[in-house]
Amino acid sequence: MPSDTTGSWTPVALSADLPPASVIPAWTPAGSIALWRSRSGRASASSDRCPHRGMRLSHGFVRGEALSCIYHGWSYSPAGGCIRIPAHPDLVPPETIRVAVQRVEESDGIVWVAVGEPAMPPPSLDGLAPIRSLTLVADIVAIEAAAGGKAASGLIPVADHPWVRLLPAAQIGCTLIHVLVERERTVADRTAASRIAEALRRRAETRQKDVA
Repeated sequence: MPSDTTGSWTPVALSADLPPASVIPAWTPAGSIALWRSRSGRASASSDRCPHRGMRLSHGFVRGEALSCIYHGWSYSPAGGCIRIPAHPDLVPPETIRVAVQRVEESDGIVWVAVGEPAMPPPSLDGLAPIRSLTLVADIVAIEAAAGGKAASGLIPVADHPWVRLLPAAQIGCTLIHVLVERERTVADRTAASRIAEALRRRAETRQKDVA
């Protein structure tokens, strides 16, 4: 994951796993977020807490171009401001009611969320296509050992299958990995890569337990 003195990017999900009018929980080093896509297709990242009663916004729903809390329906724009309070339909919510938001970029089928203010855009994954994401109860060192390769430019190569790459994102007590393959690979190859990743997860988690 690239970084500089002002911020960094975290690969939080595959674009394909965030269809229009949906919301999912995600995590960055800045904390938990509600990752959502408006009906028109815009991806946004909001703090995963409604300021009204503290309900997780990732449990909410998307209505049009806003994210709504499941509890009392308070709705927030991609910029973070509250734009609707159903119990008071004639009230214009004050500017002070808002949720923190983080910058989102999509590149090569990956949703990246900024922590701070990165000076550079997310890295290009030229020639690679994402096929799935997995959560491993293992750290990056254990994953590198299981894959037989060291991370380079943010990607972990799989030694026995050089056409497979892993894009990791460290989380609390686990690691999220996005499985990538060379773009020209067949459907059969992509299915095989998914099975390779499952086997690698078992090896990494076993290794993590052995060193714990």
